[in-house]
Amino acid sequence: MPQLNSAEAPFEVITRQAKVRRLEVRRVERLTPHMVRVTFGGDDLHDFETQGPDDDFRIFFPLPGQERPTLPQLGEGRGFIWPEDAPRPQNREYTPRRFDPVSRELTVDFVVHGDGPGSVWADTVQPGGYAGSVGPRRSRIMSPEVTEYLLFGDESALPSIGRRIEELPAGVNVRAFVEVAGADEEQQFEARANVELHWLHRDGAEPGTTDLLAQAVRSIETLAPYTFAWVAGEANSIRPVRRHLLGELGLPPAWLRFTGYWKRTIPNWDHHEEIPE
Repeated sequence: MPQLNSAEAPFEVITRQAKVRRLEVRRVERLTPHMVRVTFGGDDLHDFETQGPDDDFRIFFPLPGQERPTLPQLGEGRGFIWPEDAPRPQNREYTPRRFDPVSRELTVDFVVHGDGPGSVWADTVQPGGYAGSVGPRRSRIMSPEVTEYLLFGDESALPSIGRRIEELPAGVNVRAFVEVAGADEEQQFEARANVELHWLHRDGAEPGTTDLLAQAVRSIETLAPYTFAWVAGEANSIRPVRRHLLGELGLPPAWLRFTGYWKRTIPNWDHHEEIPE
């Protein structure tokens, strides 16, 4: 593992002023049985910025019977100021999958599962529909020192993993392990980097109940110098991945990004919450 600056994270954090935007749905495409791609447009995207695949931003969804969601004003810190006489929309955080500043089109991939607000909305929305957003507030710009990436995740992490695979330059090595329901949930990515992509099929098991990612990380015996690991998905399923990377493989903690995007049996899990060992 790298000795030089191994205690420092190999990325720079760029922050920006948040802005509330109204988004109009231009296209809807079902990529796989459980992944829907929505392309947004609108004048509010004229100054939208997203500089990395680890970015996230908050999307507001219209309530039943609404054409457009109520949108807040920005308050102090990360808070919102809501109109007193209007219902507050449900919202979730997502990865900007792709943004074209020329056409002002923003692409977001939604996992369609259960009765979550984003899932239900994406499964039924049509071109001409509306949503709202705020952010991204920050981006992590990776150092060119990183020459190998290890990526672990389930469907919820796939938008970020796919974007990273497509944006990394030639000469970088990527090993990605992605847990999905089955072969019909696999996606194709155009890449310049050297990519080794492993699809891990649950084959009927419920999301968040398998040890597929834990088995995958145990197949790695050594790490190349300057390896960065990115791990996201169901909070309990990814803990063994972190444990093996840090404990058995000796990855410096600063060279690991680890996020529990969701937690089985907890509908409104806050993915900013720390996951204890």
